[in-house]
Amino acid sequence: MKVKKVWLYLYRAVDSEGNTLEFFLSPTRDAQAAKGFFSKTLAAPHTTTPRVIIVDKNAAYPKAFNELQAQGAIPDSCELRQVKYLNNIGEQDHRFIKRRVKPGLGFFSFETAWNTLQGYEVMNMVRKGQVYGVEKGNITDQVAFIASLFRVAA
Repeated sequence: MKVKKVWLYLYRAVDSEGNTLEFFLSPTRDAQAAKGFFSKTLAAPHTTTPRVIIVDKNAAYPKAFNELQAQGAIPDSCELRQVKYLNNIGEQDHRFIKRRVKPGLGFFSFETAWNTLQGYEVMNMVRKGQVYGVEKGNITDQVAFIASLFRVAA
């Protein structure tokens, strides 16, 4: 995505069931950004120790993965896979966010982009049934939940 005609990169972690684990917006797509994203995802309280991490072919991922493994943040039993079609679950989940961002006229600051993306991600998680007490497909409960968050009448 672009902010003031400059590319920013949205990293997203999705589990094998399609649930969003974490997301991270970065001005760069390098080993340092990948390492920050891996660290943030692994430190989240809802994340379990992964058996396999599947990523795209970006060369920054192996470097970040190896550094974190050397530090002990990622167990030695965890494997990094960079296979073209294995990350389809993540790519398919990514399209819902792209669909919201693309029609807009872009963002004018990093903060605006980050805050808007947080809202999109949370609404996507509600839609997927990842919020406790709000089932997937139950539109009435989803509307009531959103109304209670913003203190509006449903």
